[in-house]
Amino acid sequence: MTETRVKSSIAARVQAYAGAIVMVALSTLIGIWIAPRWGTAPVDMIYLPAVLAAAALWGIGPGLIAGIAAALSYNFFFTEPVHTLRIDRVADVVTVVVLLVVALVTSRLAAGIRTQARLAAAHAARNATIAGFAGRLLTCSTEEQIAETACGELHELFACNAIIVSGLPQPRILVGMPTGNRLTPSDIAAAALTLESGETAGRATPRIQPAEWQFHPVRTGASVVAAVGLARDDGLPPVDDDRLPLLSSLLDQVSLALERERLERETRQFAATRDRDKLRAALLSSITEDVRPRLTAIGSAVRELRRSGSGDKDAVSAIASEVLKLDRYVENLADLAPDGSQQPIEAGPVRIDLHNRAVTRDGEPVHLTPKEYSVLAELAKQRGRVLTHAQLLRTIWGPAQERQIEYLRVAIRSLRQKLEPEPSRPSLIVNEPSVGYRLVA
Repeated sequence: MTETRVKSSIAARVQAYAGAIVMVALSTLIGIWIAPRWGTAPVDMIYLPAVLAAAALWGIGPGLIAGIAAALSYNFFFTEPVHTLRIDRVADVVTVVVLLVVALVTSRLAAGIRTQARLAAAHAARNATIAGFAGRLLTCSTEEQIAETACGELHELFACNAIIVSGLPQPRILVGMPTGNRLTPSDIAAAALTLESGETAGRATPRIQPAEWQFHPVRTGASVVAAVGLARDDGLPPVDDDRLPLLSSLLDQVSLALERERLERETRQFAATRDRDKLRAALLSSITEDVRPRLTAIGSAVRELRRSGSGDKDAVSAIASEVLKLDRYVENLADLAPDGSQQPIEAGPVRIDLHNRAVTRDGEPVHLTPKEYSVLAELAKQRGRVLTHAQLLRTIWGPAQERQIEYLRVAIRSLRQKLEPEPSRPSLIVNEPSVGYRLVA
């Protein structure tokens, strides 16, 4: 690819210089036709468009060549003595100098405009590429789909082999385009170095140059979760220096997609855990409310049989023993419920009834918002223990909000206003600096 670009650039330059000479030659022919009819005075103006066009279209080099060729042609064909390069009149000297200055100034201005236009076009193309890449990653819902999409896009954009690896100490290939690529020991060492240090390693880098692949880190936060490997079949560097910023931006999009997938996965896991806990609580409540009364009735019937003396004594004793065992089992299961005991929790003047979702202070009901109650309930379930900020935020607001400590502080401040005798000197919900909160009960 690099060799092709060099050849194309040389061909374009040759065409530019040839075009400049051709325009000056056409201007000379027009001047030769005009001079016998109207004199040589208007001829210098004939060369001006050619010089301006060459400078504007092709830059300073072709522009200067056009200016020099125009000055020499004008001097050779139209200034006395003709068909020589000697100049006798001051006006002709001024004309030649003006043509050169016009070529220089115009080419400089045109070069600046073309440079800005190229930069704008390059930025627009780069932004369009990044936007399209990000859009395709948004359609992926799993880590495997993100890796396959990213690998395929990099393979197409940079026209080279692409793989994504992860895992330490022995990196493994997650996906490759085209399939069937293998890593040499040097490639594996370069991939491991990138995953460990977060630095680019491999071919055409200062780190482990003998490797055939060039590896770039994919970071999420402060950690490196994967490495993207690129390689060309001809052994040349897979990415030119001017395209490294594009590659870096694309890898940032991969990192964002992986982070999004992680948060979505944790949210789904959290929702599944919450639903499982609800089902578990319902089942345990059903055991407590439905099974225990029946065990009590069976126990009463056994005691009545014992008092009356009727029935087989061994059978009655066996039934009584099994009833006691079942009652203990039910009691142990009830203790496993998320709400623990159904007995209200006392914390100073505050009474927290988790079973009925009721909170009172000095016997008076206290209205709490859903988030406030969730925070208080979580503290009450593990009263006396310190719950970290992250634990409370993850449980109540979800994994995606575990760093939003301000949410938790607002809820704690409101709870203290409603429950504490002296909110400015809390004694029920105690803060453990830089750690979390605990309920004193």
